[in-house]
Amino acid sequence: METKTMFENALKASRELNLLSEDKINEVLLKLADATVANTDAILEANRKDLDRMDKADPMYDRLLLNRERIEGIAADIRNVATLKSPVGEVLSVTERPNGMRITKVRVPFGVIGVIYEARPNVSFDVFSLCFKSSNAAVLKGGSNARDSNEAIVKIIKDVLKAEGVTTDAVTLLPSTREATADLLNAVDYVDLIIPRGSQSLIHYVRDNSRVPVIETGAGIVHAYFDKAGDVKKGADVIFNAKTRRVSVCNALDSLVIDRSRLGDLPALVGKMAEKNVILYADEESYKALEGKYPANLLEHATADSFGTEYQDYKMSVKTVGDINEAIDHVTRYSSKHSEAIITEDKTAADTYKKKIDAACVYVNVSTAFSDGAQFGFGAEIGISTQKLHARGPMALPELTSYKYLIDGDGQTRP
Repeated sequence: METKTMFENALKASRELNLLSEDKINEVLLKLADATVANTDAILEANRKDLDRMDKADPMYDRLLLNRERIEGIAADIRNVATLKSPVGEVLSVTERPNGMRITKVRVPFGVIGVIYEARPNVSFDVFSLCFKSSNAAVLKGGSNARDSNEAIVKIIKDVLKAEGVTTDAVTLLPSTREATADLLNAVDYVDLIIPRGSQSLIHYVRDNSRVPVIETGAGIVHAYFDKAGDVKKGADVIFNAKTRRVSVCNALDSLVIDRSRLGDLPALVGKMAEKNVILYADEESYKALEGKYPANLLEHATADSFGTEYQDYKMSVKTVGDINEAIDHVTRYSSKHSEAIITEDKTAADTYKKKIDAACVYVNVSTAFSDGAQFGFGAEIGISTQKLHARGPMALPELTSYKYLIDGDGQTRP
């Protein structure tokens, strides 16, 4: 099927979804959660084909990997989405004009949402669930490295939709080709919004080449600043968790910035990371502080490229600064405006950092691993926006809607 036909069908489906009741939507999602678990073996078999094509040393391998535990988690997330209240139809304001005209501002679906993503087949479930819950049709463009997984997943979704009497064009999986990506980026008459999820290079490519409006998400060059008033135990725990919990995700720590007066505590702050074989790219001052106190095979001199890099691996840079202002300048220069943290017991320093750091999520004495819609209590997320127009930070159901004005009257005309 040509991509133009796929887009036309998705647009038609988006109009049909507007007529589905929330009860019916929830029923479909619960059936999908059950079907996901029931088809675990088929999903894992498809996923294994994808994994066999990827080097296990590739940081993307962990993103691509599915197992029974992760599939159970995916099903639980789908059930959770079913429990959330849909924002569609929410009345945002009502205005009565002097002439009797009544203007109602209500939330409405975007219509058709395209999502371009790399080696994360779970995104297929996440995106469909959130789009379907908010009455949007989803157009999925996964990477070739997850081709078999995505095909198996979308087949399950379509089977459930068909069994429930819902248009199967509520979800569309495009071919995993560059041509299909180009078609999606130019589908101005059919697709209302595109959300890229993946590496910084992917996001920049989509932003620079799309004729369809784009919300940038995902790329995370994440810093933690250990202030002169930082607590060593808190710092060590936060740094270790933010760096090593899952290195391939966008909220993983990429750079530790440390106040010069606390270099003596640096070995204690990063010591535990040696257990995970984290390679440190240290500037001259921090290198000297770590030399002989951190495994030599894991300690390297930083270069200009060590900063401003999203590693997605067991690697981290270390930068020494003279004070909080220098720290803020450094973070501002290299940040992708995703998630940034400060470790300090000084309230003034914390407040300064929160006010001056321009990022979607700014943490004080907390791991950046919490940059996640579910962790924020939103139930789920479709991505983490690093821009400021329309949405910022974890994007959940309300961010998948726009609004329109409904005007009621009784024959009013404008003089």
